[in-house]
Amino acid sequence: MTTLGCSLFATRWLQAPLYFGLVAAQGVYVYKFFNELWHLIHHVVSGHADETHVMLAVLKLVDVVMIANLLIMVIVGGYETFVSRIGLQGHRDQPEWLSHVNSNVLKVKLATAIVGISSVHLLQMFVNVHHTPRHDLLWGTVIHMAFIASAAILAYMSGPMAAQEARARSVHREEDSRTVVIPAQRDGGAAGESYAEGGTGTEERIEAAGFPARKVLEMFDEDRLRAPEPQVITRLGKVDFVTRKSNVVLLGGPGTGKTHLATALGVRACQAGHRVLFATAAEWGARLADAKAAGRLGKELSRLDAYPVLVVDEVGYVPFDSEVARLLFQLVSHRYERASLIVTSNLALGRWSEVFGDDATATATVDRLAHHAEIVALDADSYRTRHPGHLESAGRPH
Repeated sequence: MTTLGCSLFATRWLQAPLYFGLVAAQGVYVYKFFNELWHLIHHVVSGHADETHVMLAVLKLVDVVMIANLLIMVIVGGYETFVSRIGLQGHRDQPEWLSHVNSNVLKVKLATAIVGISSVHLLQMFVNVHHTPRHDLLWGTVIHMAFIASAAILAYMSGPMAAQEARARSVHREEDSRTVVIPAQRDGGAAGESYAEGGTGTEERIEAAGFPARKVLEMFDEDRLRAPEPQVITRLGKVDFVTRKSNVVLLGGPGTGKTHLATALGVRACQAGHRVLFATAAEWGARLADAKAAGRLGKELSRLDAYPVLVVDEVGYVPFDSEVARLLFQLVSHRYERASLIVTSNLALGRWSEVFGDDATATATVDRLAHHAEIVALDADSYRTRHPGHLESAGRPH
C-alpha cells in the first residue's frame, strides 16, 4: 500500500470513539431498564397497577431490551466490519451472526431489529387504544408498514449482493490468497493438494482439514477405552477443550482406533466452527523443516495460530531425527496455552524419548503437551486383525 493509502485506511480508527459512545448509550439503556422495572414493581406492590398498566410497562421493558440488542449488534458488528477484527474465533460466546457478518448482512439485521421495535411500539398503542388518538394509530400503522416494506426490500436486495460478493471472494482467493498445502493423505490424496484458506462453512472446513477419511464419534467403540470417566467420549465430543485451549492425547497400540477418534474429534471441531488441520507427525516435521530451511519458521508457527486445532497423528511409529524432534517441540511449545493439539501415539508418554532420541527434548515436549490435556488410553485388539476386510472398504484406523 502507498503512504497515502495507508493513511486513508488508518482513518477508520476515527470511528472507534463512536462505538465507545454507543457503549455509553448502552449503559443509559441499562439504567432506563432497571428504572422502569423498579417503577413497575413499586406500582404492583402498592396496588396502583391494573392489568393494562402492567402490560404497558412490560412492553416498555421489552422495547428497551430490543433497542439494547440493536445497539450491541451495531457496536460489535460495526466495529468488526469497519474498524478492526475483534478476534472472537473459538470463543464459546461468539455470536452466530458475527462469523458471516458484513455491511450487507448488518443492514438487513438492523432493518429487522427496527421492525421488531416498531412492532412493540405499535402494540403499546393498541393496548392503550382508549387513550391513543386515532390519528396516532393511523400514522403508527403506516410507519410500521413502511419499516416492514423497507426491511423486505433490503432482504430481497441482499441476495444478489451476497452472491456477487461470494463470487468476488472466490476469484480473489483463486488469484491472490495463500493456500494451505495438505501433505499426501492415506486415502489417496495427491501430494501437494491444496485448499483455499477462506472457507467458512462446515463442509469447507472439513475438506480443508485434510482428514484421511471422514469419521464420526458415534461409530467409535467405547469398550476400547481405559479412562477413569465412562463418559469421556461424550464430553470430548462437546469440543470444549478447544475453547479452553487444552489438548487431547490418545494412546494405544496399532489398530485401536486412535486416528478414528482423532479424526472424529476434528470433524466435531469443524462442525463447531473451528478450523482444523490434520497431518502425521512425520508430515508436520517435514513441513516445519521446509519452513525453517526457507527462513520462515516463526511465520509458519504464527500462521498455524489461525487453526484452533491441529491433529498430530502417529507419534512413535517412526523415530525422529534430532532436527525434527526439536521442531515438533517448538510446535508444541508455541501452541502451549494458546491453541489445541490432538495427538495420537502408540507409545506411553514416558517412552517418547525412544522416538525423540533425546530425553531432554522428549521430557520438555511431554511436559507442555500433557499439562492441560485429556489423556485417553485405548486398549483392545487391533481392529484390522479382527476385521481383515475392513481396509478394502474404509479408511485405515489407528
